[in-house]
Amino acid sequence: MKNLKLLTLGLFLTVFCCTTDEGAAPCIVDHNLETGEAENVTANSASLTGSISIVSENCEIPLGSLQGFVYATRSAPNINDNLITDTGTNISVTLNGLSAETTYYARSFIANSVGEYYGNEISFTTGQNHTPINYGINEYSVEFQGFNRNFIVYVPESYNAENPTPVLFVFHGFGGSNTSTMNSTGFNLIADQENFIAVYPQGTDFLNITPHWNVGGFTNGSTTDDVGFVEFLTGLLSEMYSLNSNRIYATGMSNGGFMSFLLACQLSDKIAAIASVTGSMTTETLEQCSAIREVPVLQIHGTNDPIVPYNGPQAWNTPIEEVLDYWVLNNACSDTPEINTLDDVNLNNNLTVDKIIYNNGTNGSIVKHYKVFGGQHTWFQNADIDSSAIIWEFFSNYDLNGLIN
Repeated sequence: MKNLKLLTLGLFLTVFCCTTDEGAAPCIVDHNLETGEAENVTANSASLTGSISIVSENCEIPLGSLQGFVYATRSAPNINDNLITDTGTNISVTLNGLSAETTYYARSFIANSVGEYYGNEISFTTGQNHTPINYGINEYSVEFQGFNRNFIVYVPESYNAENPTPVLFVFHGFGGSNTSTMNSTGFNLIADQENFIAVYPQGTDFLNITPHWNVGGFTNGSTTDDVGFVEFLTGLLSEMYSLNSNRIYATGMSNGGFMSFLLACQLSDKIAAIASVTGSMTTETLEQCSAIREVPVLQIHGTNDPIVPYNGPQAWNTPIEEVLDYWVLNNACSDTPEINTLDDVNLNNNLTVDKIIYNNGTNGSIVKHYKVFGGQHTWFQNADIDSSAIIWEFFSNYDLNGLIN
């Protein structure tokens, strides 16, 4: 029978497991945890960093099933309080939805088969909430990397700073505008019903002529860092509003759909899921894609699209089925899709729609495709298929950790 003795020395938690077998070496396990001081503390958010490592001798200890940070408004928080997880040895998270002018206590933790272990405790006090909440449409202009960048934020009446709120980025098409995209997609109405913040960025002028998103391919020659701009906006918005950093989504039409795929490749640690309408992946996006996790993907595309043809063959336009295959593989979904034909409600528009789903991906992720037979290059919003409603219903199932229970 084994005897277990727990010794706590500062931040070094050591477990000695001794056996009654003569000559057997003792099992020694060190749980080393550190919690750094809070940074970027605002009225409703704060950033935490730390480190967690396990060193064992003469035995194997399973990795922690949970690790990250715990926090509360009282000292000595534990996993029964608020917790937020992260993986790896060096951990970092952003706490959102905090109350203004409140002192919080936090410490790193790991919970495994041996027990629960905690790092040193730190405390911080959030600032005053000076940002007035203007519900409805808000127009902003900021300078980013030498460009004057405009964006629109729609805040629903249901928004409450005490509750972290999901965010939906909506990207216009090549030559389009954020205002027209906001007006045509109807996402503001859905935001009122479902309580999320809708953000409509404006692209910079390509060759000083046409608004665009720099995705390579047909935008080669652009110097705009649009991925960096989205990261910048996410940080800026988190200072203005209480955001649910686990539920940030991206969608768009045409060039905006290409942009959404680019974000899935380059910001998969921040973007929970994406949807594209009449967009695809450029050759550069496909070849350089570096997603570090599964990304639930929704693709809506017409078979008669003359601008971004369903089957290619432009050098910059990856055929839609190849795009789907890439994300099916990335998400470890089933190779065999479930296919259902939607009811043909409007018999006069010469459209029929197949709903194609690749299920059983990592953490419940899927790849979903609405194949619109006879569909052109448009944001499909009709009796047969309502793109905006479909997109938000899809997003509402996922956060950064996968399928929401």
